[in-house]
Amino acid sequence: MSVDVLIESTRSFEQDLDKLSQDEKAIAVQKINDCATLVPTQKGSVYQKLRRPLLISGLNEDESSLYTLRLSKNLSVILAVDEDPIFEQAIFTLFRVVNCDEINQAYQEIAASLYQDILSHQDREIAQIS
Repeated sequence: MSVDVLIESTRSFEQDLDKLSQDEKAIAVQKINDCATLVPTQKGSVYQKLRRPLLISGLNEDESSLYTLRLSKNLSVILAVDEDPIFEQAIFTLFRVVNCDEINQAYQEIAASLYQDILSHQDREIAQIS
């Protein structure tokens, strides 16, 4: 079984990438591609490279596909990895490239926007129970 890997980028990611030096851009693209090429044959290795800086309150950890990938000493990318077994593909969605000292805030902002429907639904359920 061959898994196709799709890499999609958001406008925010593209804007962040444009602010980087040529060397930083090259490193970022190389690290992301290196990670993506492992999916078909060494999927476990991919997840060893990825981190979740914070648990998103209200979500089970296995529900979130949001991760960070360290690109260099100073830079990380925030991305989602979604596996689709029906279409035999993995989709990498690139959200931001940020300095490591900004990673937690950027991660939280992306998580909040991605999961606001799930989290607000859970809040409504809790409100109905109480």
